[in-house]
Amino acid sequence: MGVDAISLAVFQHLFASVAEEMGVTLQRASFSPNIKERLDFSCAVFDGQARMVAQAAHIPVHLGSMPESVAHAVQAFDQLRRGDVVVLNDPYHGGTHLPDVTMVSPVFVANRAAFYVASRAHHADVGGMTPGSLPLSTELYQEGIIVPPVKLIEGGERNEGVLKLIAANSRAPDERMGDLEAQLASHRVGERRLLALVDAHGTDRLEEHAVALMNRSRRMTERLILQIPDGVYSFEDFLEGDGQSEGRVAIRATIRVDGARMTVDFAGSAPQVSGNLNAVPAVVHSAVWYCVRLLASSELPVNHGCFEPVKVDVPAGSVLNPDFPAAVAIGNVETSQRIVDTVLGALARALPDRVPAASQGTMNNVTFGGRVGGAPFVFYETIGGGHGGGPEGEGLSASHSHMTNTRNTPVEAIEHSLPVRVTNYGIREGAGGRGRCRGGEGIRRGYEFLAATTVTINSERRTIPPYGLRGGEPGQPGINRLLRDGEAHVIPGKATIQVVPGDRLIIETPGGGGWGEMEEPG
Repeated sequence: MGVDAISLAVFQHLFASVAEEMGVTLQRASFSPNIKERLDFSCAVFDGQARMVAQAAHIPVHLGSMPESVAHAVQAFDQLRRGDVVVLNDPYHGGTHLPDVTMVSPVFVANRAAFYVASRAHHADVGGMTPGSLPLSTELYQEGIIVPPVKLIEGGERNEGVLKLIAANSRAPDERMGDLEAQLASHRVGERRLLALVDAHGTDRLEEHAVALMNRSRRMTERLILQIPDGVYSFEDFLEGDGQSEGRVAIRATIRVDGARMTVDFAGSAPQVSGNLNAVPAVVHSAVWYCVRLLASSELPVNHGCFEPVKVDVPAGSVLNPDFPAAVAIGNVETSQRIVDTVLGALARALPDRVPAASQGTMNNVTFGGRVGGAPFVFYETIGGGHGGGPEGEGLSASHSHMTNTRNTPVEAIEHSLPVRVTNYGIREGAGGRGRCRGGEGIRRGYEFLAATTVTINSERRTIPPYGLRGGEPGQPGINRLLRDGEAHVIPGKATIQVVPGDRLIIETPGGGGWGEMEEPG
């Protein structure tokens, strides 16, 4: 019957619905608040050549980097068989950081893998130096169990040893086992839904539309790039130390636009650091593609095609392309945010009336854990903040931004599952930068600990504020405080602390930068 605009729209939603239903299954079957409540997971569908066809509207930093995980999973074996499921988390073999556990399954039609389904979930603890597996590390081995691509299920037979090995390296093994089972359940649903589409429409028609969807996304991305004037645009921003020292860590991006092609070159960025800020190239690619997608005024389906017109160059041995076994725990969460700020800063030179000011520029990662009555507990969440003001209006307040798309954990979920009381949760007034369009406000979130607990904070924009644009003022930096015995102590942006019952942790997140000069009254 061929491909037309109507059939293309129908099949776009059919493919996306498979990933969405996988995500619903994963959420409902999961055990940890991080997956069930915060929705810190992603699902996608790939064709037989391991090219992304469709994704659910999940986590940007996951989905842009997942194609590399699928490629490594497929390449690691001479041939995947019907019923196989590959699991991995190794950042140097397709992963991002160790808590992100990826699974990849072939979907066989007749005697060949016509499609693949993939899921990635952030597990609250996979071992390592501190609860939550985002430690102030100096090498990958300190961050948790490293899982190269390995078959979790082979020919339909479960490898119970691999499941038990991953769970045994977590401080909450029952929770890990439950979340791993939830991912497996999502894959069974994805396979069934794809095979149902094959029965309804035929393999040839599905594959024909998968290719057409990729070609459409490529053309849409090319049209986006054509809107940018040809030229060279550069910007530099900084991270605030790597957890081992307080020196600034430069991220520099140079964008070259030539017709419908764009190159983003990170030459001039800092060498790899000794701490946990290093990011693997998959994370860099993900952040760049996200920035390009932001330029779209209408829906741009994310698949293999939209990546093709954009080339990313990352110098080896840099903080954005480190040598194994460099620590990478927060490259996925914090460095990715600064990459976005830097790329958008460069794009603002080319499109000054379209790009907003910097958003909060951090995920404000809080991890903690301990034991109560002999039973372990562990928790991870990120906290929202202010979006940058822009030409279309003020920035959003108290919301996750850019490379994270999660929810904040509900107060009830925290207090039900953990020996913690949430004492503050509200908007941080006055944090947004002033301007014609003001930056959004941050969040103030407080925890009172009811048991001895190890807490690790990985946050940014505590000393260098989110920048304003076009005369707008910067947003307010965030601040972390520990209240103990009536005294307040400021905690660095990256720190591990031991707390006792009655201690309170207060996280105040940054506001977004303002956009445009303030208009004179009257």
